[in-house]
This record gives sequence, structure tokens and C-alpha cells, in this order.
Amino acid sequence: MSSTGGEPAVERPFAVPCRELDAGAPLRWLRAGWRDYRRSPGLSLLFGVAIVLASIAISALAWWLGRFALLAALLSGFIFVAPLVAVGLYCVSRELEAGRRPELRDSFVLARRVVGQAGVFALAQGVVLMLWSRAGMMVNALVPVERGDLATWIEFLAIGSAAGSVFAAFTFAAAAFSLPMIADRDVDMVTAGVSSVNAVLRNKGVALLWAVLIVLLTAVGFATAFLGLALVMPWLAYATWHAYRDTLDASDWPRLD
Repeated sequence: MSSTGGEPAVERPFAVPCRELDAGAPLRWLRAGWRDYRRSPGLSLLFGVAIVLASIAISALAWWLGRFALLAALLSGFIFVAPLVAVGLYCVSRELEAGRRPELRDSFVLARRVVGQAGVFALAQGVVLMLWSRAGMMVNALVPVERGDLATWIEFLAIGSAAGSVFAAFTFAAAAFSLPMIADRDVDMVTAGVSSVNAVLRNKGVALLWAVLIVLLTAVGFATAFLGLALVMPWLAYATWHAYRDTLDASDWPRLD
């Protein structure tokens, strides 16, 4: 890293060092996240309600209008807003961890500070989403399904699921610990993303269990007509903060104060 203002350059690793996790780590993160929710219920519910309203609005417009272009535009906008919402929630856990009382303005201040890095994350996720959708179109075009032929249906589902799992795994690996890190340390998104992927690869079993728990809890939120998301999404965000703190040792990077 180059020096500024005459100060010597600080040599840091390309990826943030990670710890080896035990199998009980995901449940420990969920317990810690639930404690944070209970310690700041009002602010958590405020974020949760905002997420529910956004989810209902996107789904309702997609259902009523049925236009793919509009749905794509709405999802693209949500992709760019969602990281900032996540950063706002991480700020709650960050303040609680520091022994301070979290306030909404703190979340807004932190979100403004990291808007550039969050934008890089959102842009990368948008590119992955577009590639994912293109891959789905290719599967539809190259793997024809014949009516009444169970074998072609099985083949289509198997190939489609395999292609989708590759994109889903990459998305999860890059996002698992990266966003909490940019909300905590003065680090660029590339370093945070590479560090997240490295940590997932070094803790594959624990990461898989964590991903399954996220999917299951999110599914519960959707199954309750989106209302459960008001509880699930802030809870998962707080748990993700504790997952980052438990997994990555970012002490060589300066804190955002």
C-alpha cells in the first residue's frame, strides 16, 4: 500500500486472516443476533418494517403489471439499496458491541461513509444477477422439455439447479462476511470480498450450515406473507455481524469512527 503525507506504507495481507470455525458457530451467531434484536427492539422493528414494505411493493407491482422489464428495474434498484440497509443494521450491532446506545442517525452516518464501497458490492451483485439470468435462458434454450416426458423434466431441473447453485455459492461466499467488514473497517470492497471468499473456502462445512440456516429463516419470513421478514431480516443482519467478528481478524485495518 502506498504511503500518504510522508507516512511509511503499511504492509497488509491481500486477504484478511480468518479463524477456523467450530460446527456450533452458526447457532452461536444466531443467539448473539437475537440478543442484539432484544436490546434494540424499536430500531430493529423500524428496519424490519421498511424491509417488509419494500418486499410487498416489489412483489405487488410484479404481480399486477407482469412486466419483466419493470421487475428487473425494481430488483436492480433494490440491489443497490439493500447493502446500505444492511450496513445500517450492522451499525446497530456495532454500537451495542462498543457499549453505546444505537440510534437511527448513526446508521445513516455509517451508510453515507461506506456508500461508495457498498455501491461496488451492489454493482458486482447486479452483474452476477444478470449472468445468472442469462444462464437460465441458455438452459431453457439448450435443454428442451417435452410434454409428458419425465426424463426431460428431470434433466432440465438437474442442469438448471447445477447452474444456479454455482452462482448462488459464489454470491454467498463473496457476501458472507464482506459487508460487515466495510461497515467496521477502512477497507476496500475487493479486499473484503476476497477475504469473505477465503474464509468460506477455509470453513466449508460451517459456511454451508450457515447458508442453509439463512435460506430456511428467510423462507419462513416469506411464508408468513412477508410479515416475518420484520423479525428475520434484522435478526440475520445482526447474526451476520457476529459471524464477521467471529471469523475475520481485521485488526490490521483502521476502524471507522
